Amino acid sequence: MDQKNKTSTDFILLGLFPWFRYPHLLIIIIIIIYTIAFTGNCVLILLIWVDSRLHTPMYFLLSQLSLIDLAYVSSTVPKMVVNYFTGKKNISYFACATQLFFFLTLGLAECILLTLMAYDRYVAVCNPLRYTVLMSPKICLQMAAAAWIGGALAALVHTIYPMNFPICGSREIDHYFCEMPAILRMSCVDISAYEMVKFVSTIVFLLVPFILILTSYTLIFLTVLRMNSPKGRNKALATCSSHLTVVSLYFGQAIFIYMTPTSAHTPEQDQIGAVLGTIVTPMLNPLIYSLRNKEVVGASRKCFRRCCN
Repeated sequence: MDQKNKTSTDFILLGLFPWFRYPHLLIIIIIIIYTIAFTGNCVLILLIWVDSRLHTPMYFLLSQLSLIDLAYVSSTVPKMVVNYFTGKKNISYFACATQLFFFLTLGLAECILLTLMAYDRYVAVCNPLRYTVLMSPKICLQMAAAAWIGGALAALVHTIYPMNFPICGSREIDHYFCEMPAILRMSCVDISAYEMVKFVSTIVFLLVPFILILTSYTLIFLTVLRMNSPKGRNKALATCSSHLTVVSLYFGQAIFIYMTPTSAHTPEQDQIGAVLGTIVTPMLNPLIYSLRNKEVVGASRKCFRRCCN
């Protein structure tokens, strides 16, 4: 009761899977995954920065993806771990709004960036002679800026509205961080109009990018099938398969959580989807791009030899 009565505006985070029988084991697993995700994305950013062979549009966009994943996983996990070890579950209204804003900004920016990365692969495979013009350093910077700014502007709207809905009764958030569906579930007013706004936004930021990505890869595969060189065909498929794997992981859970009404899925399903999107995917991204990319593996070996010498 002391936790709940700290202030009238504080929220109570119930944590990740409060019904789980072995919370100590769960938090250890989360810490291990976070450490792998943090280290993997930092190493990938460092490799792209120090190795001149990776100073290309594809790897510049990949470094931006790693930066987003680094911030993405750090926006939720540290707070959850601190709450677990201190035994405190309250989070202030301002802290909750801030966490929601950064979470949405990074999530929406990743949607845009994954679409731009698919466009980069489309130009590289289907229009290679114009690649240096269509993917110049200036255009790459504009793409990265568009992803960050577009994500921030949309996140601002979807932070202000949910955080201003009146809440009746308990202020307990059945989640390990302040996420939109969990906050909407506490509201005591009719949110059907906002649910429609959320649905339209998810079409713009989730469904449309997903369709554009599928269109890009359909054109890429048609071009690859017409290639006479098996080596060129295999190289094109290798770089595209890594990105497609990441897209499937990220968009699958995001479409499930945000393109369906809040009442259509349980808090447990929301948490499972959030874990896949905000913890597991940031851990897998650097592994997928590193293990299946000869250039990144070569850069890591070169960097390792340089450090040993």
